Amino acid sequence: MTPRIQAFFDDASSTFSYVVYEQAGGPCAIIDSVLDFDPKSGRTGTTHAERIKTFVQSHDLQVQWLLETHAHADHLSAAPWLRSQLGGRIAIGEGIRQVQKVFKAVFNLEPNFRLDGSQFDHLFQDGEPFQIGNIPARALHVPGHTPADMAFVIGENTLFVGDTLFMPDVGTARCDFPGGDAHQLYRSISRLLAFPPDTQLYLCHDYPPEGRREQPDTTVAEQRRSNIHVRDGISENEFVEMRTTRDATLPMPMLLMPAVQVNIRAGELPPAEDNGVRYLKIPLNSL
Repeated sequence: MTPRIQAFFDDASSTFSYVVYEQAGGPCAIIDSVLDFDPKSGRTGTTHAERIKTFVQSHDLQVQWLLETHAHADHLSAAPWLRSQLGGRIAIGEGIRQVQKVFKAVFNLEPNFRLDGSQFDHLFQDGEPFQIGNIPARALHVPGHTPADMAFVIGENTLFVGDTLFMPDVGTARCDFPGGDAHQLYRSISRLLAFPPDTQLYLCHDYPPEGRREQPDTTVAEQRRSNIHVRDGISENEFVEMRTTRDATLPMPMLLMPAVQVNIRAGELPPAEDNGVRYLKIPLNSL
């Protein structure tokens, strides 16, 4: 069964969000939604998420899942807002517990911040099956970029790969965040590229070179033939050397500090302090 897919691109974070469904009037999943955030003012907004809401309502869809491929470092999740408007269950991989443990210490979060992933409605295990209406789906643990990265196999030949892979002319995700590992990423990518050549791969981001518009999807065959980092013939050791060398030159994502604090809470903002205001922390000289 081939799902219908509607992509939404957020220019500010170069992020693709998706609505996946069988037909109008039926259940759907929303993948990797984006909450608008202005780092200069600290204000959030729902312009991007409202585009998704409008599409869901105009197609009379019922939200079953709000899926996160990982705890993003480049945008805040809009999953809680969308759940409040449309329903559904927020889900991520069970590796989020490891990410929460690391960043609770980094940000010195409130003592009662839980490290069991219970902020999410569901934690997927590797290989766990689930459904989007009548469409069969399966969660795959693909660590390397972060310990919690998941890919979602939906239908017969469609894979949502999160940040694990980019377009062939862009390459692969960095591995220098806490818990990242280039060896793991290579093995996770190998697992994905073992799918049939015509499998469609839907990406979380695209950073197109000059002259090409952003594109949400590619195929296993295209990746194996021409990905600049992991095409056929590139060994694990070659990949790890390239990835480690390249990562050492990359600046931290602009929204890393606010995004991670929010996304390890399943997209909820930190609790208000005694003056009624919510605050995000920026640790100095820490990462």
